[in-house]
Amino acid sequence: MGDILPHAPASDLWHGPAVAVRGHRLLLALLGVLAIAVALMVIPAFVCRPADPELAILSTVPPFSLVDDRGEAFTEAGLRGHVSIVDFIFTRCDAICPQSTMKMEKIQDKTFDIGDRVKLVSFSVDPDYDTPARLAEYAKKYRADGARWRFITGPLAKIQPLVEGPFMINMQRKGETASGAPNIAHQGFFLLMDGQLNVRGVYDSGDTQRLDEMIRDARYLARVGT
Repeated sequence: MGDILPHAPASDLWHGPAVAVRGHRLLLALLGVLAIAVALMVIPAFVCRPADPELAILSTVPPFSLVDDRGEAFTEAGLRGHVSIVDFIFTRCDAICPQSTMKMEKIQDKTFDIGDRVKLVSFSVDPDYDTPARLAEYAKKYRADGARWRFITGPLAKIQPLVEGPFMINMQRKGETASGAPNIAHQGFFLLMDGQLNVRGVYDSGDTQRLDEMIRDARYLARVGT
């Protein structure tokens, strides 16, 4: 009689391949669950992402030469190459200015993470009184970061055409308030500028939703580099 060939145990013949198949299916199932989990995290980010804002060019700032709170020259070059958020204040103001400056301080805090890609500029609409030294004290009161937030003054004959021209803000003096401070009828608006000296948005400082939109718009301009 011939040699009897060894045979694998029945359990190996039947259970071995079945276990391998089941293991393969389990792996595929786990990969499928992982893929679904990733999709659930990624897809909403694309579906829910707001559309990019459409920011028209409202005006363009021409060359100018003024002075900042450090007594240094400040020209249009200080607005070039980065996004700027601009407002208009004066140190003797006892109405809207303290509120708008506090809001500017909060904007400074909310945009600290993008560094010098978004800077803040406050123009005085009472420049004959607001010397660099007075503006420096005002800046200190509101914790202004000198690297990102500048306060600007200069001759009235230079500031008024700039503010009422491309910045589109009224700064007419209409007597005095009860406290003796000048009554300067300037609007409480913030402006958003791109790095090419174009005004791209006007935002009511009294509207919290609009100010949130301004910050989003500023981040967008900083991201796309316009």
